[in-house]
Amino acid sequence: MKKLFDGFKKDLKFKTAGPGKKLTEDTSSKPEVVQSSSSSKNSRHAPSEGSQMAGAAALARIEQHQRPKVYTSQDAIRNQVKRELEAAALADKEKADTAEGAKVPVKDPACLSVSGVYFTCPLTGATLTKSEREVHIKEAILMRFEEDRVEASVMMIHTFNKDREKVKAAVDIISKYIENICKNPTEEKYRKIKLSNKVFQEKVRCVEGSREFLEAVGFTSVMLPVEGQEEEEEFLVLLEHSPDALELMKERRDRLQRGEPVRAQLDRQPQAFRSSPNAQCFELPPEFYNLTAEELKREQQQRSELVEKNAMLRTKAMREKEEQRERRKYNYTLLRIRLPDGSILQGTFYAWDRLPVLFAFVRESLVDGWQPFELIAPGGQKLQESEEVALAECNLVPAAVLTFAWDAAVQADIAAAGGKSPALLKPELLETIRTLS
Repeated sequence: MKKLFDGFKKDLKFKTAGPGKKLTEDTSSKPEVVQSSSSSKNSRHAPSEGSQMAGAAALARIEQHQRPKVYTSQDAIRNQVKRELEAAALADKEKADTAEGAKVPVKDPACLSVSGVYFTCPLTGATLTKSEREVHIKEAILMRFEEDRVEASVMMIHTFNKDREKVKAAVDIISKYIENICKNPTEEKYRKIKLSNKVFQEKVRCVEGSREFLEAVGFTSVMLPVEGQEEEEEFLVLLEHSPDALELMKERRDRLQRGEPVRAQLDRQPQAFRSSPNAQCFELPPEFYNLTAEELKREQQQRSELVEKNAMLRTKAMREKEEQRERRKYNYTLLRIRLPDGSILQGTFYAWDRLPVLFAFVRESLVDGWQPFELIAPGGQKLQESEEVALAECNLVPAAVLTFAWDAAVQADIAAAGGKSPALLKPELLETIRTLS
């Protein structure tokens, strides 16, 4: 603590001129405590323990109010996200400890239908686990400051802040700043933002990335005198701009308004399998379930009661309500599509992905994906690509096997014209085809 206090004294050198008098800055090279005449003989004694504690507390308050700095060097950025990486690792450990405490049986990874749920960073292309994605994206955005400060700050505003209403309010106010400058380029008052201004404090400063954006478009921090005040205050000031520079500011404002959050994209992990009688067998990792470890344990205990419950006489409304509750248990779903030649295409989806997403995945996996086809759910229900219905609402969670079929009328026309049956999966999928165990 004494080391903290010594550092505090070094930065803030004051001397006491006597009772009732103001503190004045000490310009001497050595700090000196000048006391009243009653205690002047002891003026150079070491600070008491109470003084040390007060100094440390004041220094802590100063550090608390300092604005976090956005670094642009790779080493500094790594330091900035180090705490978050450690926090993510700690969260994973706590989750594992919770699972162990609940004694949920851990499945052998070799027996799982898919090793886990993974995501792809749209900025770096890296494959990430759920716990890694947020920290990785933050690091990737901070790295962008070396290339494009405007783009990076726009990403910060839209990604780092979860409250979309606050983001919209900040974007609207910043846009107004820029519009006023462009309409009144010679008016000095529009090119100054007082940081203690109530609107700025409540609507802009609280949104992470807002100051970085203002600095990226040309605002500079300046201490300026304020009428009626002895002390200067901090302002963000923009120097006069040429007409071309003002047009560039408008373009940057538009980029801010069009900004969207950077989100990791679900890696569908497309995988082809040879024809197999095990297509209906699924062993899913815990990430697929929207349940805690204790809830998973309870879920396993209740499975034996399911058959008895299904045998009970229930109304249609009761069954539908229970099915709806059941569907909410799942975050993701693993779908297998059985193709005409018996081979199987597998992919991972959000439980609330819509049917058009499923059809697009299948189409992108086919050599002749332009041709119309049908997907048939368990029970014979034909899925309609045009329907914006969630996979969970189609009872396709947490896993299901669908049947693929080419459109019969189109295939008849192709055959009548002497054409061949279309090829199925793309070569890159066939290169990694596996056998279901």
